[in-house]
Amino acid sequence: MKTGKHACMIMLGCLILTMSFGQAVEIGDLSENPVRFAILGDRTGGHVEGIYGKVVAEIEPLKPEFVMTVGDMIEGYETDTSAIIAEWREYLEIVKPLSMPIRYTPGNHDITYDVDEEPYRRFIGEPYYSFDHRGLHLVVLDNSRWDFVEDLPAEQIDWLIADLTASREALQTVVFMHKPFWYATVVLNKPDTLHELFRNFGVDAVFTGHFHEYFSGEYDGILYTSIGSSGAGSHLNDEVIGYHFGWVTVGGDGITVVPIKMGSVLPWDVITAEDSYFMSRIERQAITCIEPVPLDPDLKILSSSVMVKVVNPSESLMLTDTLRWDIPENWRVMPPTVPLSVAPGGESTLTFELMQRSELYPLPAVSARFPYKAGQAHRVSRDLHVARRAICACVDERPRIDGKVTDPCWQGGESLLLDDEGNPAKCDSTIFFFAYDDSALYLAAECYESVMDSIFDAVDEHDGAVYSEDCIGYFFQPDLERDIIYQVYLNPNGVIFDQSLAPKEDDYIIGDREWNIAPEVAVHRGANFWSVEVRIPLDQLKATVAAENEWGLNFRRKQKRLNSAYDWQSPIDYDPATYGRLYFE
Repeated sequence: MKTGKHACMIMLGCLILTMSFGQAVEIGDLSENPVRFAILGDRTGGHVEGIYGKVVAEIEPLKPEFVMTVGDMIEGYETDTSAIIAEWREYLEIVKPLSMPIRYTPGNHDITYDVDEEPYRRFIGEPYYSFDHRGLHLVVLDNSRWDFVEDLPAEQIDWLIADLTASREALQTVVFMHKPFWYATVVLNKPDTLHELFRNFGVDAVFTGHFHEYFSGEYDGILYTSIGSSGAGSHLNDEVIGYHFGWVTVGGDGITVVPIKMGSVLPWDVITAEDSYFMSRIERQAITCIEPVPLDPDLKILSSSVMVKVVNPSESLMLTDTLRWDIPENWRVMPPTVPLSVAPGGESTLTFELMQRSELYPLPAVSARFPYKAGQAHRVSRDLHVARRAICACVDERPRIDGKVTDPCWQGGESLLLDDEGNPAKCDSTIFFFAYDDSALYLAAECYESVMDSIFDAVDEHDGAVYSEDCIGYFFQPDLERDIIYQVYLNPNGVIFDQSLAPKEDDYIIGDREWNIAPEVAVHRGANFWSVEVRIPLDQLKATVAAENEWGLNFRRKQKRLNSAYDWQSPIDYDPATYGRLYFE
């Protein structure tokens, strides 16, 4: 039988409670002695060393009755079991200072592949389970390997229904899962199987992670809260919350949730799900280079100016700020600052003069603060968009696809790859080639390898984890007016991983693995290299080409022996606003 109501309180300080949590408490005594527990957000996904341990150290003196996680505790994304085991041992040492019980939720970094489930069970326990605590019923679900609610295994849904049926008499029911499926469904008033179950069985609160950003919302009487980063890479709402953990109180009046950062407490609704959507929109749309600055083969700029468009997405708030360039020593940008005054829904176009003094990287970055609600602004920073050009040669006679890269059309090629800071690659030499005719795009690559027996290429199924092995990868944007990207990776056996990429309602770019190409592929191995040739029919990329056409482009090589990933256009990103150009001669 459910009692009480949700309480969404604003707390002004971090109150350390002096009562003893070790005393025996009757189940119905929550009014006088509430349950208090902490929730750790994601640790990994570009984690910052040492942060998670500091958050753990802040939780310990508060003495919650127990601690929950919302997943992504290790970096994972490994098929090497010994490496996974080492990461779990490291993680358990980090949380060792906690003197209270800790319960875990699996994230996609924790169980990335099926092979990762065994070490998870060995060090952590069951991936999905439930437990009771002083009248509370707490449910942990496993959505680590599935991207949509409808993909969850039927046996887990059946288990959930049976579990919620058996716990109807709980005072409060709380659910934990890693990926916030609700953000793309419940917030947008779309069907959601889990939400229907939660509503029908009287679930009171749901906690998630994954996005490394805090946001919240109440839907059909259920408190939904996505805990942000407790150590993972994050930037979207750093200025408001930064690294934090959740603090939950369950008492006679219901459930209260507050995020705690650096010794302070913020209101539960400091950033709503709607705010988060709007900040994502600001991040993607507010500052753009109208045209990228072209580069020559030596990475020198071919234009001395750039036009920057500034958009104020707010429908009610005036944008008043200063547009500022962060200018490294290798660049000159004039003017370095410009005052901004843009009406709601308006835009402004500004022109800046550029001088590249020496090397290309680091790039200058332009930034400003954009209002998203009264009294709150989000800072957006954009690197100068520079674009390399790769040549795609027109062929009268189609190349023979045998993997040997010997046809006359394979001329020139692109061999200069970069690390994520723009420095020349330290991997073995790699050369990429491009060609086309009226019906197909042709790709070729020669990947030199000084230790041939070190090549790692175990994946043998289409859409397997090719990207975790020795491989090459491409990102194509056939239409510069549309943010539709096609990603294609190939390993030395010619096995393909492919997906289309597109921004959704929140501008979060998500992959569609149902999209598949059926190319002609051949691979070859020499004494000190492996090579590949590919023919992709243009209709599979929903594209046509002609002389002087341009596509957005990036490509890369991963070399497992060196644990390296090097890119043509640096740093690599799903965002096509960072891509170079494929020019059709």
